[in-house]
Amino acid sequence: MNSDKEMTPRPNGWALLPLGIFFLLYILTFIFTGDLSRMPVSVAFLVASVIAILASRGGKLISRIDLFCKGAANDTIMLMIVIFILAGAFAGTAKAMGAVDATVNMVLYLLPEDMIMASIFVASCFISMAMGTSSGTIAALAPIASGISSMTDIGLPAMLGVVVGGAMFGDNLSFISDTTIIATRTQGCKMQDKFKVNIRIVLPAAILVILIYIFQGQELVDAVAVSAQDVEWLKVIPYLVVLVAALSGVNVITVLTLGVILSGLIGLLAGGFGIWDWTAAVGKGIVSDMGELIIVSLMAGGMFELIRFNGGIDWLILRLTENIRSKRTAEAAIAGLVSFTDLCTANNTIALIICGPIARKISDQFRLDGRKVASLLDTFSCFVQGLIPYGAQLLIASGLAGVNPLEIVPYLYYPFLMGLGAIAAIIFRYPRAYSK
Repeated sequence: MNSDKEMTPRPNGWALLPLGIFFLLYILTFIFTGDLSRMPVSVAFLVASVIAILASRGGKLISRIDLFCKGAANDTIMLMIVIFILAGAFAGTAKAMGAVDATVNMVLYLLPEDMIMASIFVASCFISMAMGTSSGTIAALAPIASGISSMTDIGLPAMLGVVVGGAMFGDNLSFISDTTIIATRTQGCKMQDKFKVNIRIVLPAAILVILIYIFQGQELVDAVAVSAQDVEWLKVIPYLVVLVAALSGVNVITVLTLGVILSGLIGLLAGGFGIWDWTAAVGKGIVSDMGELIIVSLMAGGMFELIRFNGGIDWLILRLTENIRSKRTAEAAIAGLVSFTDLCTANNTIALIICGPIARKISDQFRLDGRKVASLLDTFSCFVQGLIPYGAQLLIASGLAGVNPLEIVPYLYYPFLMGLGAIAAIIFRYPRAYSK
């Protein structure tokens, strides 16, 4: 049994060594090859995880491995893996029965060429708000984005950046998002009040991104001509049903399960495949598309549990809060706290669970407005989560499209601008009514 001393980690900056090794591997890969894709994410995490186990305190090697396994198997990681499995099954089935190609043709037929990027971004925003999850939104839209890219001159990483950006907008503002629920509960404010503050901080960024996509659409898009006869409307139904269910606020697991069943039945009825082809497509979608993602998620959960156990996160918290002198620096400390915690945990829900109570103490001490604090917590957690290449959002997008997550990062316009908007809200004490 662990003692109280073992249960309470002492702040220790060296506990962050595995995370430093992870980033160092990519830096060295870029220096020596110029191609980040030469370093698979799973290999980088394997090396970092081994370092985490070997460098960890906690007694015998078997005890450290047990702690690693405990972190890998926590409830949040397991729920993420269930979503990944269903997302892979849906993507594999939809692709095998022709739903992706049919949906791409429909989008190209219905939308003006120069509005495709802006339209996909807006769709991703609303779907994520309705579902309350960015991961489910990306799982539904990434195959469509990939198909659009293949039929236009829009690069695949750029198209995936559109989807991820919109998904983070909705996740940040959704009333049913885990991050919104935790942020408002820990700060003792109503969801509606948090939304009023939050929308004022991020809406300018969203509008600017839409304008950028419209401009880029005029410069970049040269789509293949598609007529109504080229659209197989029956095969579009699975995606339409999934999107409508998402907009209705149906649970993401239910949405993806419905997508698997419906796309499979339509594939059978339309002669797209046989029953055994369906099972093969489901298996391929899970193993080939999501296998590495599942492995990475497990290793990340174990590694970050060791970092937490050895005091790495507590060390960050201590360093971020030791020099608070004013309301502005108090808000900045809260922003930095949740940002670095999310960077280390790769999960904005966990980051908010860790930082929410600490932020409430800082807020009470410096008499900050709980509504703005909740907004800053949620916004900065989504800002970091939308950019880290080892987070679920980029891993899902890259896994479904077959690209390295780091290739998507330069095209994440909205998360970048959302972060800048949140920083500006701290510096310029905006919105005024909630910054007194």
